[in-house]
Amino acid sequence: MGATKDLERLAVQERELHLPKLDAQTAWELGLRLRTMAAERGLAVVIDIRRFGQPLFYAAMDGTTADNPEWVRRKSNVVARFHRSSYAVGLKEKVKKETLAEGQGLPIADYATHGGSFPLVVGEAGIVGSVTVSGLPMRADHELVVEALCAMLGRDYTELKLADE
Repeated sequence: MGATKDLERLAVQERELHLPKLDAQTAWELGLRLRTMAAERGLAVVIDIRRFGQPLFYAAMDGTTADNPEWVRRKSNVVARFHRSSYAVGLKEKVKKETLAEGQGLPIADYATHGGSFPLVVGEAGIVGSVTVSGLPMRADHELVVEALCAMLGRDYTELKLADE
């Protein structure tokens, strides 16, 4: 599956996976869902949910390293800056053959365009935060987040997931 097809699917995911609200309870429920999925599958991931500027949920599974929180920070910075999933921004870079450092002058120390951070949209308020997973290959990080959002929102994941590679 090419980057263009994935970008089309990512746009659908971002357009359709909206929360009714983002408060501490919603973040807890989404974070717990992600943590349970990770535990059941034996995944070594860090999970972070935040309203921009305010952490709401954080969990680190066994097997993660000190690098994972840094990846979370850098990926969520991409969502905060561009209001797109970190995976979508990374694929756009790939298509343009230009990095954020080259095209926007953004330091790689603060921005990572790898999959795993997804914008949290609330109704008319728009994008108010992000949910981020780090520890798996970037496409798998992204899809774990999408699968959890689908489950939480009562959506059929098979209809929204990225096509098999």
